[in-house]
Amino acid sequence: MGELVVDKHVKYILSVEKRKDSFESVVLEHLRMNGAYWGLTTLDLLGKLGALDSNEVIQWIMKCQHESGGFAGNIGHDPHLLYTLSAVQVLALFDKLNVLDADKVANYISGLQNEDGSFSGDEWGEVDTRFSYLAICCLSILHRLDKMNVEKAVNYIASCKNVDGGFGCTPGGESHAGQIFCCVGALAITGSLHHVDKDLLGWWLCERQVKSGGLNGRPEKLPDVCYSWWVLSSLIMIDRVHWIDKDKLVKFILNCQDTENGGISDRPEDAVDVFHTYFGVAGLSLLEYPGLKAIDPAHALPVDVVNRIFFQK
Repeated sequence: MGELVVDKHVKYILSVEKRKDSFESVVLEHLRMNGAYWGLTTLDLLGKLGALDSNEVIQWIMKCQHESGGFAGNIGHDPHLLYTLSAVQVLALFDKLNVLDADKVANYISGLQNEDGSFSGDEWGEVDTRFSYLAICCLSILHRLDKMNVEKAVNYIASCKNVDGGFGCTPGGESHAGQIFCCVGALAITGSLHHVDKDLLGWWLCERQVKSGGLNGRPEKLPDVCYSWWVLSSLIMIDRVHWIDKDKLVKFILNCQDTENGGISDRPEDAVDVFHTYFGVAGLSLLEYPGLKAIDPAHALPVDVVNRIFFQK
């Protein structure tokens, strides 16, 4: 089994940030805030966050904030909960949450809660349990959970639980590992994990491991490195992570590395990207791979960052 090529991954992430005119960069322009979160959190987990200029990043992030308090995926784009959480997470990485007007951001988020407790992702009104997680995680980091109706939000998430123990994007929606992470993460942050049938859900999640050692998101699908995060973090939060073969999963993730140029892909031999690089390294962190910082499974930030947010005076 190969080892994690840390220096190559650091070099890859820094090169992606510089290539602003590449095809991938242009196509993903609207997602740059997420890309910043994926890349920078990976650098922090690898112990290399100091490899770039934080002031430049913070200035750019603040230019993506709208008058509403929400953040866009890039300058000149519309605000959305997805980018708002990524912006707050990146500021937390750099210990710069103080540059925010936390109440302004919190008012934007709480204003997207619907009467039934669900959340819309933005002003256009699409509802999804992903948005419930984004709102709860972001308000938690800002110490502003009291700005939303937590009880209604939790009850809405509970209404999206299925007979297999999993969760969907709306009531009656198919169980999917990504949605399960969002629902379990939101319930964990709000102290509401009693709504989860841990054995039933744990069984569904551990069944996601295929022969190669990788994890898929739904039955009969191909394995994908990103589920190393969605599935593993959920299993850790419900205390059932010992139900999968950790060594085989480590091997699968390491086999998805580009050992020459850095970066991690969805499956062995595929093209690498920042998204899968982050989820691969985050998955290895959850698996306690040597040399990586620990990551918090609910807030998706390094444990030392989360400790700083909640325990530092």
